[in-house]
Amino acid sequence: MSESNSSIIDVAILGGGPAGLAAALALGRACKKVVLFDAKQPPRNAAATHIHNFVTRDGTPPSEFRKIGREQLTTYPSVTVRDEHVVSITGARDAFVISTSSSTFDARRIILCTGMIDEELDIPGFSDVWEHSIFQCPYCHGWEVRGRRWGYLALEQSGLAHGFPAMLKGWTDDVFVFVGDDVEVSDEIAEDLKRRGIKLESRGVKALIVEGKSLTHVELVDGERIPCEVLYAHPKQRHVDLVQAMGLELDGQGYVQADPMTRQTSIPGVYAAGDLTTRAQGAIFAASTGTQAGAMCNHDLCLSN
Repeated sequence: MSESNSSIIDVAILGGGPAGLAAALALGRACKKVVLFDAKQPPRNAAATHIHNFVTRDGTPPSEFRKIGREQLTTYPSVTVRDEHVVSITGARDAFVISTSSSTFDARRIILCTGMIDEELDIPGFSDVWEHSIFQCPYCHGWEVRGRRWGYLALEQSGLAHGFPAMLKGWTDDVFVFVGDDVEVSDEIAEDLKRRGIKLESRGVKALIVEGKSLTHVELVDGERIPCEVLYAHPKQRHVDLVQAMGLELDGQGYVQADPMTRQTSIPGVYAAGDLTTRAQGAIFAASTGTQAGAMCNHDLCLSN
């Protein structure tokens, strides 16, 4: 049986990662009635051992970060955290209805902090070492594996055109570029890689050779194995089903469009923060936009009273 909650919520926040926790903190300190819904599914960075580049929290395990964030919210009695999966959102600004499997809630505003889902590649060995030896961001993971042989799996032209392999040279002098299927490397890019001492391998990747959670080699389609300890790759990402069903306007890369100042989306009263809005993804970036979304949402509520 569904439980109905008659008291209207000022803001419903979907997602209990850095963005959602930061938004809830800002709104709690603004005396707003908030419910943060966290589906309690393994977070996207569950396989990662530590969060980095977050001042005062550098090296904190993701689970510990979330635990501390939740504990700090208990200072603010107007904030409630519910470990429930939201199945639908209906209604409009000032009159949204949030439905979970067991409850319904009325909310004036919504902040989406649902993150993205990585679509792991169909390459043998890839899922075994994802977030252990395969990473997306050298700022998050590069220091611990600096100086080793790194590979970059180019899945599209943009990473090459924007100089991602050249950036990796800041952590190690030994960089390989492995070209994915259907990716053509221009003569200009190939020459630039050569000039920088970056080795280009265009034969295609057949498999990743792993030992436990460690990458040892990249196997090419002809069977040759290239020693490689660290691989960077940017697989495609998709939104959670709920966000896909909302019909929000997306940008050219498929991320939710949010006003850079207010964080409001194409649906009035719905705000967005964190990874679902940008490819520039990281815990401190998400927390920053979460705080911004919370503050601007509070501003909107105060003006509308």
